[in-house]
Order: sequence, then structure tokens, then C-alpha cells
Amino acid sequence: MPVEIPSDLTPELVPLSWLIGEWEGRGRLGTGEEGSEHFVQRATFAHNGLPYLQYRAESWLCDDEGTILRPLTVEMGFWALERKLVDADGGPGMLPADMVPALKTADDVEALRNDDGGFDISVSIAHPGGISELYYGQIKGPQIQLSTDMVMRGSHSKDYSAATRIFGLVDGKLLWRWDVSQGKSSGDSAEGNGGLEAHASAILSKLA
Repeated sequence: MPVEIPSDLTPELVPLSWLIGEWEGRGRLGTGEEGSEHFVQRATFAHNGLPYLQYRAESWLCDDEGTILRPLTVEMGFWALERKLVDADGGPGMLPADMVPALKTADDVEALRNDDGGFDISVSIAHPGGISELYYGQIKGPQIQLSTDMVMRGSHSKDYSAATRIFGLVDGKLLWRWDVSQGKSSGDSAEGNGGLEAHASAILSKLA
């Protein structure tokens, strides 16, 4: 399936452009083995002319035939290439960015390629229950690997210390897997990456 790049996309989002759109499909909790619960998910990646993608994913528990039973959760966040911010970038807060983007050309973006031939990215995701994740990782073509650098938990949040996520575009479908560690975290930085366990996975199709 060819990837259509929006004409108003800021240059540095081109490596992420295959994510843009609305996706829907089904997945399984845990390892996905017999007895694992099923869910339906709809995920959206959108852009508004600024150098990041807006992300929202809503999920519902369903039966093994895909009939929705009840809401499961919602998560929201932002995806961007990882780079040093300059005066042309917006923020902090509502301070506006320059009219001309910080990275103006494809050559500017190519200069950000890492030694592995991909691009470093950062992803921030907020969850209900007072939990927020900050991921760092890499996008290389239609493949993404992410690992938490930090998990922030509220005073009454459930234990959750680290996570990894992988995404891939295979035959036009978005496949993802999410592994987590529910060990206790120390301060603001996540510990226990060695204790990661399968949390969920899904296969999503792009909606017209």
C-alpha cells in the first residue's frame, strides 16, 4: 500500500508519515494464548502543521468474535523526531514557533539520521490513573522500537515501572506489541527493564 505524504506536512515528520491516519483492529491481552482476553482498538495519528504527531488510541474489551463488551482504556500522546530544540521551535507553554519550521528541507532531516540508518524519536503517552510514559527509540523505515526512559506515577497509581513497544507496517497493516514491568520504580526513573512481560498486541487496518 503506497504511503501518501500530505502536502502540508512539515519536513521532519516525513519519516513518521506512514503512521498518519485512523487505524482499527483487534488484539489480545497478555501473551495472546488461549484464555487471553480480546480487545478492539481504534488508533489515530494526526498532524496540525507542527513538528509532531498527535496520537490517540481507544480500546474496548470484546468477545472472540469481535463484539464489543465494554470500554477498556484510552491513551493519548505526541510522537516526534528526537532532536535539539532551537529558537524557531515553539514553547515552552504557548510561546509560538516561527512561521518557517526549524527543519526546512529533506536535507535538514537527513542530517538527523543515526548510525543505524534510522531516526531517533521520542514519544510521550498519558494514561488514566495518573500514569505518563516518556519513550525514546528509533524509527527505521516502517519499523519502530521504543523503550521507556521515564514513567511518572501519581501518588495513588498502580505499580508500573517500565515498558517497551514495537510497531511495524506489514502488508499495509499496523502491527504492535507492548511489554511492561509492574515492578516498583525509584524516584522518577524507571527500573526493572529485565522484568518485562507481554502486556498486549494487536493488528490494525487503516480506515479509508
